[in-house]
Parts: sequence; structure tokens; C-alpha cells
Amino acid sequence: MQEVKRSLSLDVGDKTIGIAVSDLLGLTAQGLETIRRTSNKEDINRLKELIAAYDVENLVIGLPKNMNGTEGERCQLVRSFAEKVGKSCPNVKITFWDERLSTVAAERSLIEADVSRRKRKKVIDKMAAVHILQGFLDSLNMRGDI
Repeated sequence: MQEVKRSLSLDVGDKTIGIAVSDLLGLTAQGLETIRRTSNKEDINRLKELIAAYDVENLVIGLPKNMNGTEGERCQLVRSFAEKVGKSCPNVKITFWDERLSTVAAERSLIEADVSRRKRKKVIDKMAAVHILQGFLDSLNMRGDI
């Protein structure tokens, strides 16, 4: 089996960025952390640290499309942030992933695991990033790219 570098996923919001990372085989996604947003510069610096620490070659960024599949203002904000990340991390491939219902799925998983409302609020963005990345990894595995 060929060596697969890791992927990192982002659930980009106004106040936080949820982050997940793939395992070394590119099969599963694990929640990594939630960045409390301060400035694009600081947020990107933290991402650069994580990209280096986990030897990331692919950044999967959740694209918050409308339920009808169109892109609204939120998508443009995410694309703008991704462009800044791309300029700061030119060796990392950026892939956008439709994140519709990822937060709903994350919330449902946490409720099923009987996580309290207060604890859910702290990890929901990170768990949404896990759902985004897992969907991406599953699509690669189904195509046989891994």
C-alpha cells in the first residue's frame, strides 16, 4: 500500500474553526481541536502549525451551501478565507466539500452518545469537521483513490 499523507478538514464559522485530521491510512477522521477565531493571520498561523505537525497534504474545507445546492454569502466568506490559507500554504491542496447537514449529523451523534448540552456546544464544530472529513475520505475509498 502506498504511503498516504494526512488530510485536515475545517468547519469554518464566524467565531470558531472546527478541525479534524485523518489517520495515516486515510480511512478515518478524528476531531483535533476548535480554534477560537481572533484574526485571519492568527487563525492561519495555527493552521500552518497543524499542517506541519501532521504532515498534511490536503485541506478539506466545508462549503456551507444552501439546502437547494446554491452558494450564498457564507460560501463566499469561506472561499475568501480558503484563498488566504492557500496563499499561506501553497504546497497544500485545497478541496471544498459540501457540508450541508454536517452540524446536524454531529449534533445527532453527540446526543446519541448522551453528551450534555454544555459539552456539545464546546465540541460541535470539531465534530462537524469530523463529518466533513469522513465524507471526503469515504468518497476517496469508494473510488479506490486510497
